Amino acid sequence: MSVAAVLSVLLAAGTAPASVSFEQTTVAHVAGQAVGPGVTARVWYAGTRMRLEPGQAPAGTALLLRLDEGRAWRLDPARKVAVSVDLGRLRDQSQMDVSMAGQLIGVGGGVRTAPLPEKTIGGDRCEGHRLTVGSSVLDVYLSRRIRASVAAFTDFLDWSGASQSMGELIDALRKLPGFPLEMRSRVDVLGEIHETVSTVTNVKVGPLPDSLFAPPPGWTVEAESPAQQ
Repeated sequence: MSVAAVLSVLLAAGTAPASVSFEQTTVAHVAGQAVGPGVTARVWYAGTRMRLEPGQAPAGTALLLRLDEGRAWRLDPARKVAVSVDLGRLRDQSQMDVSMAGQLIGVGGGVRTAPLPEKTIGGDRCEGHRLTVGSSVLDVYLSRRIRASVAAFTDFLDWSGASQSMGELIDALRKLPGFPLEMRSRVDVLGEIHETVSTVTNVKVGPLPDSLFAPPPGWTVEAESPAQQ
């Protein structure tokens, strides 16, 4: 799991309150055809603390980010080991990935926003908005049932470099009311249309236990090897 994957989950969620958990499924399409069954992730987010679990991995496999402490771990439940990750290296890689993503979608020419018809997602009536930036189009459907702002992600977005490289897009997302339950992004890559559809489910708002953001008691903590980087 890379920080770029973490960032994609957050941008797919769009907005969130200070403490929230949710599941997100992302399916990629190329030229109208789905590429595989999709990827599911479970996310717990509380300001400067985050836990990301890939849905297809064994239970307990996770990436923990503690920006407040300058630390990160990858949890390996099979060995009961927490691998300490170089947070500086993760940040540098994230900023590089985000910069490349910004160049791909053409951020820098302004974001145009237009309304879309409402639709019902998971029983929630959602407002639709289309954000167009460069060669990319993002359709976002938001439920007002959850009132929040992307400002809750400020610490992570600043750390990852997204606030600098994708500031216009993030500012546009900040202005949209509610919590996005679906996001569809389309970009033209050398004449070929690449589309990503992300759906957010099982949203829960409220305080999260500290134990989610630390290696479990009794586990071994070891340094990351070059092969794991």
